[in-house]
Amino acid sequence: MCTSRYINPFTDFGFKKIFGEEANKDILIDFLNSVLPAEDQIYDLTYKSTEHLPKNDTDRKAIYDLYCENDQGEKFIVELQRAEQTHFKDRTIYYSSFPIQEQAKRGKGWDYELKAVYVISIMDFIFDETDEDFHHIVQLKNQKNKVFYDKLKFVYLELPKFRKLEKDLKTNFDKWLYLLNNITTFEQMPSVLKEHIFRKVLKLAEYTALPKADQELYDEDLKRFRDYVNTLDTREEKGRRKGREEGIEIGEKKNAIENAKNFLQMGLSIEQVAKGTGLTIAEVEELVKK
Repeated sequence: MCTSRYINPFTDFGFKKIFGEEANKDILIDFLNSVLPAEDQIYDLTYKSTEHLPKNDTDRKAIYDLYCENDQGEKFIVELQRAEQTHFKDRTIYYSSFPIQEQAKRGKGWDYELKAVYVISIMDFIFDETDEDFHHIVQLKNQKNKVFYDKLKFVYLELPKFRKLEKDLKTNFDKWLYLLNNITTFEQMPSVLKEHIFRKVLKLAEYTALPKADQELYDEDLKRFRDYVNTLDTREEKGRRKGREEGIEIGEKKNAIENAKNFLQMGLSIEQVAKGTGLTIAEVEELVKK
């Protein structure tokens, strides 16, 4: 059962409810225009199938969260990534290959001209601890750091790095990231989000305003989301515990070796040293050799 006034945008249901409805595509357009460079602004979008099948049966298919095309025929993949993935960057590159390949035209008359492809990744995790920036726009560049190809762009948003408070919000971009990070904590509409588009988002995302069937779908999705988060937390805690245990073991081993060296200098036998330190006879013999 939902316990917050607004639905969680990091659930599948919440993300698609806010950004994936044709009737409310102005919300997605406004969001994309806030994260894309000024020269890549969007005026209209059409939603397309999110499932892309490979050319060969043996190849892996791709299923996007959202896939759109603007009035110029340019393609936009929008992905929500809830947790760190080992080869996440590789996946975004792989996804970009499908809207490129689908532009191929049969026959000899095609001159290989392509429409631009954009991959926008909204991440609820940090993938680069060494970089303070949370808004990354990536293009193909040459050895002189000049753009080699301007029709393929990747946008990565590391939301946990965005820590501005309500009083610090200045731009539309700031407000979007603040909303995504904090919407489930809102008890009422924040006064700073006074623009029409944010009021529309909050009205759309209000749990009690959803039809009963949608509330049930969201509740099921929210439970899966919480179970997923709990699984990740448990895995991380096990990792931390294992690291602490390994650290203790290493420390105890070092102490045993130092004690063994002292016992050997005192003239104790190998067997006595092994018994007194917990080291094996072979380990003590190795210390004697050294």
